[in-house]
Amino acid sequence: MDIKVFGSSSFVLRERGGYTLNENRLRWKWMVALDDMLMLVRHLAAIAILPFTVAVLVPFWIGRQYHVALLPGSSAAQIVSQIAGVAALAIGSLLFCWSLRHFAAQGRGTLAPWDPPKALVIDGPYRYVRNPMISGVLFILFGEALVLVSWPHARWALFFLCLNAVYIPLLEEPLLERRFGEPYRLYRRHVRRFIPRTQPWVPDGGTAV
Repeated sequence: MDIKVFGSSSFVLRERGGYTLNENRLRWKWMVALDDMLMLVRHLAAIAILPFTVAVLVPFWIGRQYHVALLPGSSAAQIVSQIAGVAALAIGSLLFCWSLRHFAAQGRGTLAPWDPPKALVIDGPYRYVRNPMISGVLFILFGEALVLVSWPHARWALFFLCLNAVYIPLLEEPLLERRFGEPYRLYRRHVRRFIPRTQPWVPDGGTAV
């Protein structure tokens, strides 16, 4: 039997015998690792294009445009505003990361409309509200406005809220209904778009995760 070696003894291709069991296992591990790496790249690209632009680049531009600086509050109202803003930033960041984790692990897709999840995600924060990732970004935007005590940043947060209040029901939800059918319609009947439930929704026969 002829044997050709490529690179090292771990990768041995037999011209008539194919790969051994150990070699197939090694190839499978490399394929899984490559798939995970590509998924990470896809997520980083989607985050850089969408939430990073919305929550970092645009607020930075607004701050430059309107000469907004991060300064300690000079009055009791401003200090309370900044404390509330820090809390909102923390909540928003945690909610976004929690949502993204479930989105990636279960949906096997990204948050970008051009690279959507392949499976319907209804675990974790999605048991409380249908759009927890958007909610997380909104917490961050309003938190930035409160910390900076900035009306221009507050107007940007309100604009982003109104934009999603139009985009999600008119475009995103019909696409999800066509892709996932009755499971999504059932989910939509029990979980609200923006207002969280007090208790997680658990489908019949399921358990909360």
